[in-house]
Amino acid sequence: MFDGLILHHLFQKLAGLRLQVEEIALTAASQRRKLEVVLGAVNRALQVEEPQAKWSVEAIFNKDLVATLHLLVALAKHFQPSVPLPSNVQVEVVTIESTKSGLKSGKSLEQLTTQHSTGKDQPSEDVLDELLKMAPEKVRAVEEAIVSFVNHSLRSLGLAVQSLNSQFADGVILLLLIGQLEGFFLHLKEFYLTPSSPAEMVSLPEVHNVTLALELLRDAGLLSHPVSPEDIVNKDPKSTLRVLYSLFCKHKLKASADGTPCGTLH
Repeated sequence: MFDGLILHHLFQKLAGLRLQVEEIALTAASQRRKLEVVLGAVNRALQVEEPQAKWSVEAIFNKDLVATLHLLVALAKHFQPSVPLPSNVQVEVVTIESTKSGLKSGKSLEQLTTQHSTGKDQPSEDVLDELLKMAPEKVRAVEEAIVSFVNHSLRSLGLAVQSLNSQFADGVILLLLIGQLEGFFLHLKEFYLTPSSPAEMVSLPEVHNVTLALELLRDAGLLSHPVSPEDIVNKDPKSTLRVLYSLFCKHKLKASADGTPCGTLH
């Protein structure tokens, strides 16, 4: 971020405007000038003055990680407030100063996102959260509808599921389901079809598969709430249901277009 190149293109895309600066700055002096112009435009868009900002041209140019993070968080909050940033993120900053008597060090905590129970930094409850508060029999009805939908979608592959939690934990069926619904083919080199040893069942292959699946869902705009790959691998019912429910909501009508019911919600 320090030379202004990535910040230049990021800000133009977010703000929908064009900055009159050189595309590629090769020398340190020209890079600093470019960063100064870009950061000035960013500050005006964010309506902050540099003395009050938690970043500066000098700090960003000198690759100050904390200042860079503050800047990126501010951009995300301003231009894409729906991005589910985790709340109460803090970093410990160690400062080392050279004095006549030797090195002097100090520590401080830097707050990157605010601490609160509800608000922009923490996603609000969605339909699924409300659904899970309903009577157990209604939750079971939704689960049965999703199982029916999944089995209908996987029928052409000769696959079927009975358990939403256990059968999606390794990510294989989830990846195949996403491919079927979103209309693309995943090469077998891209994921682990079967773990090669019992030890891997709880480590890399499952996490890799689920992480890939979640990335595909996010790219398709289907995940409005953060989901941890480890939660899916550890068979967390709510996380698994959230992922499948996102697919269900988008594709249930398409899956039942031939008249085969895939389940309904009431």
